[in-house]
Amino acid sequence: MSPPSHHPVPTDILQEVFGYSAFRGQQAEIVDHVTEGGDALVLMPTGGGKSLCYQIPAIARQRAGHGVTVVVSPLIALMHDQVGALEEAGVHAAFLNSTQTAEEAQHIEREMLSGRLTLLYAAPERVNNARFQAQLGSLYERGLLSLFAIDEAHCVSQWGHDFRNDYLQLSVLHQRFPKVPRIALTATADDITRADIIQRLQLEEARVFIASFDRPNIRYLIVEKDKPREQLLRFIQEEHDKDAGVVYCQSRKKVEETAEALRAAGINALPYHAGLDADVRRRHQDRFLREDGLVMVATIAFGMGIDKPDVRFVAHLDLPKNIEGYYQETGRAGRDGAPAQAWMTYGLADVVNQRRMIDESPSEEEFKQGQRGKLDALLALAEAIDCRRQRLLAYFGEDSKPCGNCDNCLNPPATWDATEAARMALSCIYRFHQSNGFGFGAGHLIDVLRGKETDKVRQYGHQQLSTWSIGAKLSEQEWRAVLRQLIALGYVFSEGEYHTLSLTETSRAVLKGEVQLLLRQQVAPPRRTKSSRTGSAPSSRRSEAEADLDAPAQARFDALKAWRSDVAREHGLPAYVIFQNITLAEMARQHPRSLDELAGVSGVGAKKLDAYGRDILRVLDEL
Repeated sequence: MSPPSHHPVPTDILQEVFGYSAFRGQQAEIVDHVTEGGDALVLMPTGGGKSLCYQIPAIARQRAGHGVTVVVSPLIALMHDQVGALEEAGVHAAFLNSTQTAEEAQHIEREMLSGRLTLLYAAPERVNNARFQAQLGSLYERGLLSLFAIDEAHCVSQWGHDFRNDYLQLSVLHQRFPKVPRIALTATADDITRADIIQRLQLEEARVFIASFDRPNIRYLIVEKDKPREQLLRFIQEEHDKDAGVVYCQSRKKVEETAEALRAAGINALPYHAGLDADVRRRHQDRFLREDGLVMVATIAFGMGIDKPDVRFVAHLDLPKNIEGYYQETGRAGRDGAPAQAWMTYGLADVVNQRRMIDESPSEEEFKQGQRGKLDALLALAEAIDCRRQRLLAYFGEDSKPCGNCDNCLNPPATWDATEAARMALSCIYRFHQSNGFGFGAGHLIDVLRGKETDKVRQYGHQQLSTWSIGAKLSEQEWRAVLRQLIALGYVFSEGEYHTLSLTETSRAVLKGEVQLLLRQQVAPPRRTKSSRTGSAPSSRRSEAEADLDAPAQARFDALKAWRSDVAREHGLPAYVIFQNITLAEMARQHPRSLDELAGVSGVGAKKLDAYGRDILRVLDEL
């Protein structure tokens, strides 16, 4: 089949299919480049509109006779929802994954081989399968293989936060089908991961598009860990009552216990981790996507590819491994652009545990060093006394001004000169090694510094040390904060099963008084209640989309949401796939009286206008 001379205009497709009048940011440039057959690597934050960057070229190229676009995705949930949304918009799409019967898979393969499909979503394991490769070869020979879109491209890099072996083999796509353009997309990749993606996917000739990583609608808050489950409960009850949210925990046990604690407090919460039965995981994920106000408590096994737009908060009860993971996970909040919060509680044990996991891993030393560097960057973010967003964006190479929407900007932390306290702690660690030949953990160190006689102190005679009780003026909590920051800053090293503390090469400068240490002062955060929220607080019972609706418009909005719920249930899809809240709110605000007026509402494409237009007008007319 000879290639056509031109393609349909992407902006026309954007309006006709998706109901939007203009692209955002770099979308237009990316779409034009890929539609014309160029390779691309796209780095765009969650909620930035990555999907349109390959969906519109896929539609344009299919209409021009190029055939099928294959989307490589590791996420069954994402495949299901995106295919549902495309079919709702009038685009012929399908997925192939392990949930289907042989007959269903064969039917989809026939649709693919006919060239009638516009987009086919498939997992990397299937794309690498010899049988599937042969089918792609058949399409290629007939000129019906249009585009490869490789989603979650950071999975190809060993330096990324979610490396998957199956992604390594995707370089075969360029080797076997060199004339087919490729677009690789990810929400998070630092310089080293970006270079790895380019090399492993052979995208050296591709244009690289890097959008701003800033998510200005997300407020970042990091608090000192002190009874974290109670802290989480207060945060949800005071800030996000009946909001949808995700709570991340490091262990399966902690997931179960936290979900149970939230349920006992009257919060609609479900657990999710790899140890649960697959059917249970699927049910819980479906409920999260389809129900309002549900909180998912999960390990990082949950979340990648979750498109739910109205997640109002993401909370971390444990420190993530690196900034990429933190950014990706917090980015699941506020995909609709409305205010959302990223909340994390963090303590000394988090620092020690993460360092230990790196040190005890079987990886090569070069890889461990890279992971330590990534952890250090996250610790610097957690201990920052300046704008958190500035530090987060700087990690991805982006300059910015103080944001005014993180905890440090809103309530600048007090600092204190902790140089003498640090010298006390370092001297005591030195004395341990000098007198015993080995180190001790943080708890015992604090007991010695504060002059607390324990069996362990008496066993080793540490009340005889010159550093005995020299730090009695500081509380145990204050000492833990000092030690956490000393470890985070690299002045103290924690190692082994018992987390024993040792000095580092940089400790000497502190001991000699050559370095002044200004540390964050530990103060209890003010208790807030719902009645004390200001208008600028990120959480509100009315979303930003509906914030300015008057009483009649609010009634129309509520009626449209009820209608949408019925349609979504009938179609077996999340409600937001039918229409997002922002589109329903605009309908309620404009109160269209005809199909032509309804067509002018942003988010109403031609297929949805035809399928639902009269029903929507009926719902609006009944009020």
